[in-house]
Amino acid sequence: MQISVVIPTYNRYEVLKRALASVYAQTHKAKEVIVIDDGSTDNTSQIIKDFPDIKYFFQNNAGVSSARNLGIQKARCEWIAFLDSDDEWHRDKLQEHLELHLNNPELQMSYTDEKWIRETREIKIPKKYRKFGGDIFKECLSHCIIAPSATLIHRDLLDRVGLFDESLEVCEDYDLWLRVAMDNEIGLIDKKLITKYGGDADQLSMKFWGMDRFRVRALEKLLEKSSDDLIRDELLKKYRLLLKGAIKHDKIQDINEYEKKLRALQR
Repeated sequence: MQISVVIPTYNRYEVLKRALASVYAQTHKAKEVIVIDDGSTDNTSQIIKDFPDIKYFFQNNAGVSSARNLGIQKARCEWIAFLDSDDEWHRDKLQEHLELHLNNPELQMSYTDEKWIRETREIKIPKKYRKFGGDIFKECLSHCIIAPSATLIHRDLLDRVGLFDESLEVCEDYDLWLRVAMDNEIGLIDKKLITKYGGDADQLSMKFWGMDRFRVRALEKLLEKSSDDLIRDELLKKYRLLLKGAIKHDKIQDINEYEKKLRALQR
C-alpha cells in the first residue's frame, strides 16, 4: 500500500515540525509527504530545509479545504492520509491502516481513535465523540466524530463523493465524512493513534460561533440528493436549536431565517 500524506498548514511552523517528525517516524513509511502552505506569513517556508524530502507547495490563503484539495490533486498515490499540522501521529498509525485494509479489501476509508491534549494535559474525550465502525451514517449526523488526522481514504472514493467543500469555513470534514458514510462503510481502528492538541485561539474550531450553522449547510446539501428521514429529522433538530439561540440573543434576521426554514421543512 502506497500512501500520500497531505498536510495543510497556515502559520504553524513550529508545530508543523512536530507533525512531520511523526510522519517520518512511522513504522510503515509513506510514499510521499505533501505540505500545502495556505499563505503563511511566518517561517513556514523554511520547513523544506528541515525536511528536504517533503513536497512543499505555497498558495494564497484560501482556507483549509482548498489546501487539502490541492494536496489531493498533487498526490500520486491511490491512498491518501490527512494530517493537520497541529496534530501528530503515533508511530504505528499507518501500519495499523495497512493491516486493516489488507484484511478488509472492500473498505475504502478507515480512521482511528484519538487522544486530546489541552495545555499539556490529556483530557477525557466527551462520550458524544465515541468512535464507531461500519455503517456509521447515523452516528455522524449530529456532529463530527472523525478527525481528519485520523483518516486514510482511497482516491476512488473521493472521485465518487467529491472533495472538501471550499465554501465551508469550518465543518468541512463533517460534510465530507457524511457524504462518504451515506453509502459506504468506514473501518475503525479502535486505538488512540493520533494526538490532537487544542485550545489555541486561532484554531478554526475556536474562531467561529454556532458551529451548527455550518453543519446545517452540509445537511441541506444532502437532503437535496436524498429524502432520508434521518437527515430531515437532524435538520429539524438543528433548526430548532439555532432558532432558540437566535431568540435568546435577539437576532432578528436569524429568527426570520430559521422560522422560514422550519416551516418549509415541516410541510
